[in-house]
Amino acid sequence: MEMKRANVMAVWMVAGSMALSTLPIYAARVQNPAAPMATDGTDQGAHSWTTEQLVPLSVREAWAMCGKNEQGFFQMVQQLTELSAQKRGITLPDDKAAGEKAGEWIKKEARRDPDQLLYVVVDRAVQYNARKTAAK
Repeated sequence: MEMKRANVMAVWMVAGSMALSTLPIYAARVQNPAAPMATDGTDQGAHSWTTEQLVPLSVREAWAMCGKNEQGFFQMVQQLTELSAQKRGITLPDDKAAGEKAGEWIKKEARRDPDQLLYVVVDRAVQYNARKTAAK
């Protein structure tokens, strides 16, 4: 069951990450010395932020904090999705189409207002998917 949940989370996060790959258009030019990048520009695979640091960040600030790196942003969205699902007592659906749809919704919302909180965008996507799953 845990492996199944991990696969669902992966689909959700990949879809969300791919959907938000257009975010650089909206991202502010912010210098962030705490960005989780190696000095040679490669992804280290680890991040330097906590969930508590992510919750108050706007979409734009989160993109800057991760060094404008899709893998880092993916990790942020994954952390926030896990937090939202846990806080709401929700099990994410094991459905690739649902993950893709959530990713598209996140993309639309991020474009609409890059100054809104990333956690709010992710939480709304989790809630929406939970309602759609319950209605089936």
